[in-house]
Amino acid sequence: MESDSLNVLILAAGLGTRLRPLTNDIPKPLVPVVDASILDLQARKARAVGNVRLHANAHYLAEQVVAAGKTLGFEKVWVEQPEILGTAGPLRRIYAEGYRGGLLVMNGDAYCNFDLQAFVRNAQALAAQPDGPQVALLAVDFPQVNTFRVGADGRLAGIKGRFGSEDGAAATFSGVSWYSDAALSRIRDGEFDIREFWKQEISRGCAPFVDMKQLNATWIDMGSPEGLMAAVEARLKELGRDPNEPVIESGVGLPTGVTVKHSVIYAGAEIHPGETIENEIRGRGFAWKV
Repeated sequence: MESDSLNVLILAAGLGTRLRPLTNDIPKPLVPVVDASILDLQARKARAVGNVRLHANAHYLAEQVVAAGKTLGFEKVWVEQPEILGTAGPLRRIYAEGYRGGLLVMNGDAYCNFDLQAFVRNAQALAAQPDGPQVALLAVDFPQVNTFRVGADGRLAGIKGRFGSEDGAAATFSGVSWYSDAALSRIRDGEFDIREFWKQEISRGCAPFVDMKQLNATWIDMGSPEGLMAAVEARLKELGRDPNEPVIESGVGLPTGVTVKHSVIYAGAEIHPGETIENEIRGRGFAWKV
C-alpha cells in the first residue's frame, strides 16, 4: 500500500456493557454525543492530522459500525469474529494486509481534545533518530489510575502491578498511540495484549516513548453514564453552548408540561406529562441519575 498517508485505527469493537441497556441496540462508538457519535468525532480529530486513511475494528453489532464507516469515509472497517482480537491483534492485521506509513491508534469510547498532529510529529521525529523509540504513547494525568511509570528518559519503565519498575513519573495511558512500520512488523501473530508487546519493546532496549506534554488535556472515558454525561457537557462547550443545556435526541417528542434540565433524552424514553427531568440520562428501559 502507498506509504504517504498515515493509517489511523479507531478501536470500536467493545461490548459497551457499562452503558446497557442504551447499548443493547447500538454499539458504544455510535452512541450520539449531542450532534455526533464518538466514532464521527474521533474521525474528525484524526483528519486534522493531515493525509490519513481511516480504519476501525468492529465486533459487537459490527454491521452498524461497518455502515457508519462507509458513511464517514473510512478506508476499511475490520470485523472481528468470532472473537475480539484485543488491541495487538488489529494492529498486526492491518500491517499484515500491507498497509504502511505508520499507525495512529485511538479509542472509540473517549472524548478528548488532544493535539494529535503535534503528538504524531514528535513521535515520528523521535523514531527517525538512531535507536529512537518506534512506539509512542500519549499520557494524561488521571490520579484514579496513573499506572504508567515513566523513566527520566521519557520512556515507559513499567506498568504498576504488571511489569517493570515501580519508580518514575506516574501517568495514565490515554488510549492514543503511534507505531512505526518497524514496530508493527514485530507484533506476533496471535498476540492480543498490547501491553505484552510494550514489555517486549522494553526488553529489546527500545522502550516506548511516553508523551507527557498534554497531561491536562480534556480526556473523558464515556463508557459509563457519568462519563457519557461528561462527554455531552464537553461537546456542548466545544460547540459554544451551555454545558447544562438539555440534549434531546432528534425525533423525541415531549409530553405537555415537561421540563428538562441538564439531561440527555434518547429515543424510547418513558416520559410522563408534567414531569421535571433533571440530571438524568434517559432512554428506552432506563433512567440514570448522574
